[in-house]
Amino acid sequence: MKRYGNLYASVISMAALYQSYINASRSKPNSPGRYLFDRRLGAELQQLHRELVDGTYRPKPYYRFLVHEPKERVIYAPAFRDCVVQHAIYNAVLPIFDRTFVDTSFACRKGKGTHKAADYAQQALQRSPPGSYTLQLDIRKFFYRINRQILRALIERKIKDKRLVDLMMMFAEFPEPVGIPIGNLLSQLYALIYMNPVDHFIVRTLKPRSGYCRYVDDFILFGLTRAEALEYRNRIAVFLAEHLQLQLSRSTIAPSSRGVNFVGYRTWASARFVRKHSLYKARKAVREGRLESVISHLAHASQTHSLQHLLDYAMEHNYALYRALPKTYHQRHHADPQRPRGRHGAGRAGRLDIRVTA
Repeated sequence: MKRYGNLYASVISMAALYQSYINASRSKPNSPGRYLFDRRLGAELQQLHRELVDGTYRPKPYYRFLVHEPKERVIYAPAFRDCVVQHAIYNAVLPIFDRTFVDTSFACRKGKGTHKAADYAQQALQRSPPGSYTLQLDIRKFFYRINRQILRALIERKIKDKRLVDLMMMFAEFPEPVGIPIGNLLSQLYALIYMNPVDHFIVRTLKPRSGYCRYVDDFILFGLTRAEALEYRNRIAVFLAEHLQLQLSRSTIAPSSRGVNFVGYRTWASARFVRKHSLYKARKAVREGRLESVISHLAHASQTHSLQHLLDYAMEHNYALYRALPKTYHQRHHADPQRPRGRHGAGRAGRLDIRVTA
């Protein structure tokens, strides 16, 4: 296995830090920390560079806060200057690791994402033989159970530059004996690196006949017999415990005909819908007149059978908001004369009882 060295100098160069500042600014355009950094941009970059060169650099304390969607978690938000350093590391090492990942690992990778993951899951269901099963698994408290020594060993399989590895591990530090902070850009990359051995074990050793895909710690094997699903679940649980010190939190063995809940969609071989909770939030955003939120929900539903329902709902319950949507949604709404109607008859303008909210 090829290992890469002599990377540290290029990662911390002024040119690399400036490009990373641009990338961090795009991801945090309204951050107060970015505004303060901008005011002394040259001096801030020079200071970062000096600290990284002489080895005195240390990340600043995180700003911590709680989120409750989809479940309660503590988010660790880094200072803007530390975001710049993380982007510099990310830009340098992602190409090295990305070529080692399986194609069907979809989270936090260029050209992948939830839509691609849902597309793959639907295609895998279409390939699955009649009477076959799916095996869906996820990891118990994944980010909080990552062993940092194992993570470092996995990083060192590809990176032999000790200064760079030491710098990378600064962003894996956590108050508990195991775990890494949720909120760092690099935590997304560390999740990919940590789960990569599982991906290769499943793809190369178990070889599910109709496919395999993963999004962070949620993964599915397709086209199995029930006996295979039971066997593979046990073998994966043993692999996780022995190699990564992880445990499964949930497993679902179900006929392929029942479809799968994955990356925010309920997917069958012939149809795809957004989940009920997402529909509830989208309809609430329509009623409250929150245009940006509605557009976000429509983008999420854009490749599903739920799109027409949401457009019907917006047209019926908040016509002013409906008219403010991008024209592409109006075109798609009227493109299919046989589109499903809402339960109140949305789509027949002469019979709408429209409630307009400011």
